[in-house]
Amino acid sequence: MSSIPSQFLDLTVHHARYEAIDPGSALKKSASDKIIFIAGASKGIGRATATAFAEAGARAVYLIARSEEALEETKYLVTQANPDTQCAYSICDVTSAEEVKASVMDCVEKFGGIDAADANAGFLGPWRKIGESEPESWWQSWEVNVKGAYHVIRFTLPHLTESAKRRAAEGSSGGHLILLSSIGAQLVVPTASDYQTAKHAINRLCEFVQVDHDEDGIKCFAIHPGGVSTELGRNMPEDMHAYLVDDPELAAGFAVWLCSGKADWVKGRYLSANWDVTEITALKDEILRDDLLVNRMRVRA
Repeated sequence: MSSIPSQFLDLTVHHARYEAIDPGSALKKSASDKIIFIAGASKGIGRATATAFAEAGARAVYLIARSEEALEETKYLVTQANPDTQCAYSICDVTSAEEVKASVMDCVEKFGGIDAADANAGFLGPWRKIGESEPESWWQSWEVNVKGAYHVIRFTLPHLTESAKRRAAEGSSGGHLILLSSIGAQLVVPTASDYQTAKHAINRLCEFVQVDHDEDGIKCFAIHPGGVSTELGRNMPEDMHAYLVDDPELAAGFAVWLCSGKADWVKGRYLSANWDVTEITALKDEILRDDLLVNRMRVRA
């Protein structure tokens, strides 16, 4: 829902890629020599993110999803975006710990490590009142959106930690982890209990990753990717499709910016890809001083 994030910060709202997050210009070579692991890379935002990192000069991009045919298409687009970017994939269901672990190990064996990971796989089922919901579908939202993200976190973290420490010694930045959240995490919309509570949990999970692994050099972000007309997004009720006005390349460029080192100071927080990154940076002192963009309950003294 791209029109809503501006309620939280008074920032310019973008709906498409712009200069400051363009991996082919302002961020060109920002991913040089980096290995990127992307879950949910077979289509939509995940596919756009894979090609964006290739444009930004990534040494290698490793893709996971459940469809081999779609992964092949993404791999082709990655190599078209940058023939020098190596690309490999594995068929993987993020709800399976063993499959995610095997995919991570395959990436490390092929390319030598992981510098950034993007937990992009998601699920959005039919919107129904809790008392009318299907238990299996309701819980699947948590299985994919939360458990799946946890698996990516759990098995990439040791390699992200190695990247963070190695690159810090070299004077650069590594160890970036992006979790796909949603503006829905901040809302309570009738019939959206499964998806919105799962995304709310993602925001807090991001905070826990940062608390537990800040000393390891990890930089974790929970992001709203904008309102994108993906297959998942169109599962929302039809009267909400008017919010699906953002290009997938917006979130992709935003992810590259987050992993460039320019946003390391805002780690452990919720961010929207719609927000102008130059204006976010200008608010650095205020965000850190007042501990903004985190989930907290405030009560009167």
